[in-house]
Amino acid sequence: MQQHERYKQAKKVTLIGAVINALLGFIKLMGGIVFHSHALVADGIHSFSDLLTDIMVVFASKYGSQDADHSHPYGHQRFETAAILVLSLILIMAGAGIIWDSLDEIIHKSHDVPGLLALPIALLSILANEGLFHYTHHIGTRIHSNLLIANAWHHRSDAASSVVVLVGLIGSIAGFTYLDSVAAIVVGLMIIKMGWSYGWNSVKELVDTAVEPSLLATIDQIIQQVDGVEKVHQLRTRMMGRDVFIDVHVLVSPYISVSEGHFIAQQVHHVLVDEIKHVKDVTVHVDPEDDEAICPSLNLPNRTMLERDFLLKWREKHPEIQSWVLHYLEGKLTVDLICNQAFQQRDALITYLNQELDNQHNISKIRLFSEHQQIALAK
Repeated sequence: MQQHERYKQAKKVTLIGAVINALLGFIKLMGGIVFHSHALVADGIHSFSDLLTDIMVVFASKYGSQDADHSHPYGHQRFETAAILVLSLILIMAGAGIIWDSLDEIIHKSHDVPGLLALPIALLSILANEGLFHYTHHIGTRIHSNLLIANAWHHRSDAASSVVVLVGLIGSIAGFTYLDSVAAIVVGLMIIKMGWSYGWNSVKELVDTAVEPSLLATIDQIIQQVDGVEKVHQLRTRMMGRDVFIDVHVLVSPYISVSEGHFIAQQVHHVLVDEIKHVKDVTVHVDPEDDEAICPSLNLPNRTMLERDFLLKWREKHPEIQSWVLHYLEGKLTVDLICNQAFQQRDALITYLNQELDNQHNISKIRLFSEHQQIALAK
């Protein structure tokens, strides 16, 4: 699904929720005042607070759905994560305010008996919010938006809080007047719990928390099955929205070509993206040896230095040396010398290289390869 279409659907469902929340907030707030229900007033304030979160959802969906660019090469999904964090703080503060006001009413015993007409208002809120939950959750799942799914559960929490309000109203009308305030406290606690859950998940994502252990084990198992991978190490993951990003080092045979190593890395990348739904990108580092704890070959001279110091001198002395391949392994060098088809002074070259080998402490092995004939077949 294109990002523009994703944002369009998120905007539509959120604006529908905003209109319904505005109407419910007004009806519950006025109904609570007219019919003397503290819990209904609290529920109305809760609905009005949803307007702010709906606006935030539209804003975050717009920017979070944008494609990656120069400033945000991994995409903009964390706009949604940051918005969820702010939404959670608003929920926690709203819940704490409702609890404080309700406790004050209980302490001072300033209870009013709610009117009967407060009951259908609470029932209307339950039905409307439950409908919003199913609609928003369906769209959020379809477009893979954690923000919309979080907002859907917010609608479900509104429905649950209205159930508590309904029970409190029934109890208060039956003679237990304090139940209206108790219901308001329960609503406040539910709001705080929901806000804490959203906030904690957002914080974990913002600090690059890894995926759950079961998924990490699945990723490791899939990589191990790729042909050419001998070992997996330094496997790291992080979440961005619902997307999973993976960094991994794979150990391969040290004597294969660079292109074969790259081919194996491509296989690892594509098999992970194909087999795990939310994997967005994989960075694969190919290792010829296990260097997780130390890098034994890090201080060895590079190709330019080696050619300057002795490789070009060897070829000058023995022109049959055509090219060389360098292997950096276990803190030492293995040098493969490729000789052309005119190579006939084998014994003289071996004697010369043995003398040179004694003087080169970085080289552990020299291997000679004779290219008798070079034939290239191609279409």
